[in-house]
Amino acid sequence: MTTTRLTSTSIELPSALEAIETFFDNGWSDGLPVVPPTPEAVAAMLDGASLAPEAILGVEPVKGAIITAEKAAINAVMAGCKPEYMPVVVAAIEAITRPEFNLHGITVSTMGAAILLVVNGPITKQLEINSGVSVFGPGHRANATIGRAIRLIVLNVLGTRSNDGLDKGTLGHPGKYTWCIAENEDRLPWEPLHVTRGLNENDSAVTVFSGLSGTPFGEHETSDPEQILDAYAQRMYPLGPGVGETIIVIAPEHAAHFEREDWDKRRVEQHLFESARKTVAQWAEMGLPSGTRTGQAETPANPDDVLNLLASPESVIPIVAGGDGGAWSMVIPTWGRGLGSKAVTRQIVTNG
Repeated sequence: MTTTRLTSTSIELPSALEAIETFFDNGWSDGLPVVPPTPEAVAAMLDGASLAPEAILGVEPVKGAIITAEKAAINAVMAGCKPEYMPVVVAAIEAITRPEFNLHGITVSTMGAAILLVVNGPITKQLEINSGVSVFGPGHRANATIGRAIRLIVLNVLGTRSNDGLDKGTLGHPGKYTWCIAENEDRLPWEPLHVTRGLNENDSAVTVFSGLSGTPFGEHETSDPEQILDAYAQRMYPLGPGVGETIIVIAPEHAAHFEREDWDKRRVEQHLFESARKTVAQWAEMGLPSGTRTGQAETPANPDDVLNLLASPESVIPIVAGGDGGAWSMVIPTWGRGLGSKAVTRQIVTNG
């Protein structure tokens, strides 16, 4: 390991337990114990991505807060990351600080969205990022600590904490602790997410979403792709017409039905765009917007006019994840109906 000169303030404490308590007392944790970030551990984390401490990984566009490699590495150690996880953390930082992601809007909103990381490519197997059974559940270090590192960076570097009122979520969201998965590329009936978003299949990448709480559902009675997609639409209708971006998580059992019938990703998107629609009167009966929106204004429309659930076919983002043995899939809406925040994908660059 190379000698790394760190500039952050160092605190000498007699034991790891006292260090953990000090971090609690100063509001530097997410409510769970953290790993004390010793200089040696931080230096190893920086080496994991070949970074100088002063390197700037991202700048939050609204407040201008700078995320340096040193600060990111400190929080990655605190989260429990291994040094080899650091390239994923770096790519995620680059993604969440893009203006189109609108990190500031997400964190000050009462809606309570969390940052969802979806990882693709060879690195998912190298780091053992879970994409299968209980994909959103506990038990996998890479998933838990990479997602937690991003949250701690938002808390400690960008200054967004619930306890001082800067996180405005009315109810909050369990994903605010940690939310990181891999796409199940072994069960894909089409190209992986990162390829759809412009990268090569052999690249590794992370895509970030401003996700609200997911809605799981079971569809065990049919193997017909159209009927499966109708089940998705039923869970998305409460979002209202003109949704700009939403995620559908397709369980491997459902994905196999699409593969058997030769449905590609484009056909899935097009079918939902064309079939998920209601008249203005039907939307109004649901208590949802009954006109067409122009900016923030709503123009009254004829009750018989038809409004699509999705703004475009590309508004739905299919991801295959989860384990076998159950036809349970999920809809994950995004912040502001997918109009105020857009998914961002960044390539993961590793030392190898």
